Amino acid sequence: MDNRTEVREFLVSRRAKITPEQAGLPAGTNRRVPGLRRTEVAALAGVSIEYYSKLERGALAGVSTSVLDAVARALQLDDAERAHLFDLARAADGSSALLKPRRRRARQWIPHRSLQWALDAVTASPAFVRNGRMDLLAANQLARAFYAQVYANPQRPPNIARFTFLDDNAHDFYPDWDSAADVCVAILRTEAGRDPRDKDLHDLVGELSTRSTEFRTRWGTHDVRHHGTGAKRFHHHIVGPITLAYEGLEMAAEPGLTLTIYAAEPGSPSEDALRLLASWAASQEADTTAQKMPTE
Repeated sequence: MDNRTEVREFLVSRRAKITPEQAGLPAGTNRRVPGLRRTEVAALAGVSIEYYSKLERGALAGVSTSVLDAVARALQLDDAERAHLFDLARAADGSSALLKPRRRRARQWIPHRSLQWALDAVTASPAFVRNGRMDLLAANQLARAFYAQVYANPQRPPNIARFTFLDDNAHDFYPDWDSAADVCVAILRTEAGRDPRDKDLHDLVGELSTRSTEFRTRWGTHDVRHHGTGAKRFHHHIVGPITLAYEGLEMAAEPGLTLTIYAAEPGSPSEDALRLLASWAASQEADTTAQKMPTE
């Protein structure tokens, strides 16, 4: 992903989202662009129009923190957008090699046994570890059952983004599919700013852009977000409707990975559905174990 292009498109897209009224400026007439003009952003940030125009052309290398903060305030960036702008600036400050796709690691990341033990100790809720590409890297039994359709193809690593945009089952699994799709793309876009060399991410974005118009349209919006806590509605193919709260925790021992735990409200129908799913998952595992046992 070309850093200058990423910077230019991100800044232009943020500028287009701020109206003069939101910025405390007179709307005026004969506005030929959506949102603010470059001159208005430059004035709000306290820099010259020439300097801001240079930034918007993608030249973030060497820009000071104070200027980045001023631009972020002028564009009314939220925390995720501000962090993304700083990620893009850090990438621009690197060598040309920094912007080249990073080679795949020779070996796939394998969770420590202690991490799997910790996940397996969570028996009442789905718990899993994912990376910024939305790959499911480790999970407990209930999470594997919850995302059974994501794990359905043993030929490919389980990936939530690929499931969301390329599997027809996703529209049933996510009753609020548009919202789920928006979040999914925003997480990938955030990861692209944080690690522009990730070859696997390049490949995933290329695949999804080629095969999904819905993804391609959302990718072009340059929206980013932090996905730490909230609630989601699902419709599981085994237990039906279920609403779960989630908490995403960044893993200190493995930067870039997130441990997510889903939980149902105590005493709710969703808690009953999770219990039913856990029972189903245990029976499925028991059947699989029995099939693998040698017969006399």
